[in-house]
Amino acid sequence: MTGQLGYQVFFAINALILAIAVLGLNLQWGHTGVFNAGVAGFLAIGGYSLAILSGPPDAARFGGFELPFVVGLLGAMAVSALAALMVGLATIRLREDYLAIATFGIATTIQLIALNADALTGGNLGIHGIKRPLADLFDGPFTYNFFYLAVVTVLLVAIYVALETIVRSPWGRVLRAIREDEVAAVSLGKNATRFRLEALVLGSALMGLSGALYVGFIGYVSAADFQPIVTFQIWTMLIVGGSGNNRGAILGTLVVWALWTTTGRLIVELLPSRLHAQGAAVQTILIGLVLVTVLMLRPRGLIGEQPTVSRHTTA
Repeated sequence: MTGQLGYQVFFAINALILAIAVLGLNLQWGHTGVFNAGVAGFLAIGGYSLAILSGPPDAARFGGFELPFVVGLLGAMAVSALAALMVGLATIRLREDYLAIATFGIATTIQLIALNADALTGGNLGIHGIKRPLADLFDGPFTYNFFYLAVVTVLLVAIYVALETIVRSPWGRVLRAIREDEVAAVSLGKNATRFRLEALVLGSALMGLSGALYVGFIGYVSAADFQPIVTFQIWTMLIVGGSGNNRGAILGTLVVWALWTTTGRLIVELLPSRLHAQGAAVQTILIGLVLVTVLMLRPRGLIGEQPTVSRHTTA
C-alpha cells in the first residue's frame, strides 16, 4: 500500500511539473499563435541553470555556487527568459512553419552544447549531487515527496491563477487578436512583434521553471532528460487537453502522462528486456494514435477554448 501511494505521489509530482511547462506553451501557442518547437531546449536551460546555481561545487566545471533553492528557481526563470528574448529577437517575425524549424534547431543546439560543454554542464555525465531543498527536515524520501508535491501544487495553482488573470486582461485580448488576425491587430495600432515576443519570453520562463523543479526533485541533470521526445509529449498534452484553455492544458498533461507512464510500466513488466527498445517505440506510437484520435473526434481538445463574446453584442 505504501509503495503504491509512493508511486502515485511520484507520478503527481512529475505530472504537475510538466503541467507548468504546458501552461507556458499554451500562453505561446494557445493564446498567441507562437509556434515553439524548442520546448525541450528551454526546459534544459532551466534545469542546468538550477544545477549551476544551487548544485555542489566541482573543480572540473563552472558553477556549483550552492545558492538557496529559491534563488536557483528564480535564476532558472531569468536565464530561460533571457534565452527566449535572444531567440525571439532573431526569429519572432517568422511565420509558424519557419518559426517551428528555427526553434527546433535552437533546441537541438542547446542539447549538443549540454552534451559537449563539459566545463559547464558536465557533458555526458551531467551534474550529480544536487541537494533537494529542505530534505534534512524529513524522515525519508516518502514523506519528503509529499512536501515537494505540496510545493509544486502551490506553484501550479499560483501560475494558473496568474495566467487566467492576464489572459483575461487587455494584454491577453491583444494576444488573441494577434492569433486570430495579425493584420487586423496591427491595423488597430498594436505592435504584434512586441506582444508575440512578450508571450514567448513569459512562456519560456515557465518552461525554465518546470525544468528547474524537475532537476531539483531528482537531484541530477543530464542532456538525456531533454530529448526532442519531450517537446512532442508537451505538445501532445496541450492539444489533447485543449489549446487556448489553461484548465485543458492541465487536464491534457494528466491524461497523457498517465497513459505514458502506464504503458511504460506494462512494457517493463510484460516484455523481456531484449524487447524494451521496441516497446518504447510502441509507446511513442500509441501516444501519436491518441493525438490523432483526439484531433478527429474532438479537434478542440478535451476542454476546448471557450468562445469569447462581447458583452455589447446584440442579436
